[in-house]
Amino acid sequence: MRHLVHEAGLDGEISVDSAGTAAYHAGEAPDRRARQAAQKRGIELGGRARKFERADWERFEYVIAMDRENHADLRDEMPKPAYQEKLFLLRSFDPQSTKNAGVPDPYYGGADGFDQVLDICEAGCRGLLNQIRKKHDL
Repeated sequence: MRHLVHEAGLDGEISVDSAGTAAYHAGEAPDRRARQAAQKRGIELGGRARKFERADWERFEYVIAMDRENHADLRDEMPKPAYQEKLFLLRSFDPQSTKNAGVPDPYYGGADGFDQVLDICEAGCRGLLNQIRKKHDL
């Protein structure tokens, strides 16, 4: 998403952050295979893993879950029912995706799984960016 925002020249308009629903990878860099797959596309994956915090509900207009399990975890820890309007599955922004589809976890598979996940994420992020641009007249 950061790459697409940058390509669109919207770095100053859209802030992107990433966090997990658990802290067991906190402080770690992205998986080497993910970085390699992204690098082949000219995308740099940086940053360090962190856990989604309660304050993030206030900080962000969109909270995007990669799969139904993470969506449920976020929903269960939601401090206010009104935040439900902020919570989405990434693939819900991809018109080619099936309803309620999640992004598969490539961690235990081969390197080609990371390429497939990048395709899925790019499609969802393009749809999300289009929605943000329309909603905020960007």
